[in-house]
Amino acid sequence: MKKPAAPPPTTTRKEAPDMVCPNELGSGVKTHLRFCDVMTGTDPATGIKIPLPPHKGPVTLTFDLHNRHTYSEEQVRAKKAFARYTASVGVLTQDNTLIQRAVVQSEFRTAADLIDRVGGGAGGSVKAVAPTGTESVTVTIPEAEDQVSILGEKLTVERSDGTATYSQPGRPVADVSNVMIEYKPAPPKKKKV
Repeated sequence: MKKPAAPPPTTTRKEAPDMVCPNELGSGVKTHLRFCDVMTGTDPATGIKIPLPPHKGPVTLTFDLHNRHTYSEEQVRAKKAFARYTASVGVLTQDNTLIQRAVVQSEFRTAADLIDRVGGGAGGSVKAVAPTGTESVTVTIPEAEDQVSILGEKLTVERSDGTATYSQPGRPVADVSNVMIEYKPAPPKKKKV
């Protein structure tokens, strides 16, 4: 008599997903992290798409959420570089159902407040836009989902000359990095005899 096949292991996997980033900011010069712009919008097809492998049970999505700052050396030297950013984003299913909202708030005063500078600027230098502030986000995605999307909701910027809020579609409001998923792989499909 043949022994039945051993059940598949029930351990979880943690890995970087095959994320689709429609608006890549670039890689950090020091950290080598991949930074992806989160754009405002209401259509999950236009957001940062995170496909999920076949899984059993919920999937845990983690990422770091950052504000975006346009760096000016002149403003820093003149001590006029203060900005307070509050950005909100949503993690949505493909039918536009909100799973979870995340918020990052940070202040910028000097270059030390930047997470990293991003390569790819004019003449081979760094870009003027850089991530600042970090909020670590953990989202539990229901088992039925096979892909989620991260979309921006709004950005509020406070400076010494006033406050402005941005929510119009297609505007970058934040950045994400360190995107990871943790899941229990689905058992292999049984072959038909």
